[in-house]
Amino acid sequence: MGKYFGTDGFRGEANVVLTVEHAFKVGRFLGWYFGQEHQARIVIGKDTRRSSYMFEYALAAGLTASGADAYLLHVTTTPSVSYVVRTEDFDCGIMISASHNPYYDNGIKVINGQGHKLEAEVEAKIEAYIDGESGEVPLATKENIGRTVDYAAGRNRYVGHLISIATRSFKDKKVGLDCANGSSSAIAKSVFDALGAKTYVISNEPNGVNINTNCGSTHIEQMQAFVKEKQLDVGFAYDGDADRCIAVDDKGNVVDGDLILYICGKYLKEQGKLVGDTIVTTVMSNLGLYKACDKIGMKYEQTAVGDKYVYENMLQNGFILGGEQSGHIIFSKHARTGDGILTSLMIMEVIMEKKQKLSQLCEEVKIYPQLLQNVRVVDKKTATENPKVQAAVEKVAEELGSDGRILVRESGTEPVIRVMVEAATDEICQKYVAQVVDVIKAEGLEA
Repeated sequence: MGKYFGTDGFRGEANVVLTVEHAFKVGRFLGWYFGQEHQARIVIGKDTRRSSYMFEYALAAGLTASGADAYLLHVTTTPSVSYVVRTEDFDCGIMISASHNPYYDNGIKVINGQGHKLEAEVEAKIEAYIDGESGEVPLATKENIGRTVDYAAGRNRYVGHLISIATRSFKDKKVGLDCANGSSSAIAKSVFDALGAKTYVISNEPNGVNINTNCGSTHIEQMQAFVKEKQLDVGFAYDGDADRCIAVDDKGNVVDGDLILYICGKYLKEQGKLVGDTIVTTVMSNLGLYKACDKIGMKYEQTAVGDKYVYENMLQNGFILGGEQSGHIIFSKHARTGDGILTSLMIMEVIMEKKQKLSQLCEEVKIYPQLLQNVRVVDKKTATENPKVQAAVEKVAEELGSDGRILVRESGTEPVIRVMVEAATDEICQKYVAQVVDVIKAEGLEA
């Protein structure tokens, strides 16, 4: 990770960590970098945070000042920016969003011309420019100054793309959607309505400060209650920029990314379409997923946390399905990044084709209890490299043996250490998480 760009772009509290000046400089550099041999075309999308407008205009000002044309998708999802970039010949795309973070945070995620997250070496060049280490880039003059273009049509083409993916009608299916008062508010309902579902929507009235607030994939209890209240067949909850999806089955049970990978992976394997009979997971995936995969002969790869790493593995090996427990699921036949709405369409395809309820499709997976505790620390590296913390982690791993596991890692976006234990019971998880957290606190590493 760089100084500013983490695993998911440049992210932090708006005008505190990520400022409008930063956004202007990112625009200045990208406009110049991609415009050295031709006039660059760069597309911008944003989520519903109040600060997203400020960053949109700052980025557009920087881009046009460097001679690039900035195409504005307005409020849209992260995967739609990826889709538009790769299908409409843009040099790169920019998404303004802090995903599942609170409304006062924001982020700048840059997507390359192939629809993937920007290469780390280019992010490093942006950082050097921001810090004044690489000199100034020239301002465009006269007819070379760029312009902004209203490009809502690009978002509409993405909606059409999603609708075209579905293989059959969702007629008579009662589907709940939680739009997290975010990007999917502008897209999700129209997709499901067009496919014939009886669509029930919550948290689709964004006001700039209610994105992710007690709603969406990080507050799945809202959709659980909604599915039960309305007696729905299935519910889908997205995060702020709709690149992740968590489902709720007909009984009100949570269907997270691990279960989604199993359901869709098994279905594709049965169809003979799962390349290498393999799904790509991260180190956070549940032991229960792996045991269920073993039973049906489905193989799996493990990567570091981050859909960026999942996609890299998929790209290198030709795999077509991968994702994270958090609901970032990548179907590489259709997308280059996690796409929450696409994920919900793929789940619907399995439900319709197998003629089974989502609860039935999940029955074969017995999920192990898992406890994750975030500890805010002064310095992430110092905390993870502390000898006493490392000794405590090793001791827990030894005691758990093959009946569980412990994972301690740095957050890619916050000054936080994540301590996760997976074991046979909740009590065992609590015991071992507490042991490690107590050492972190005793060592004075907590912020």
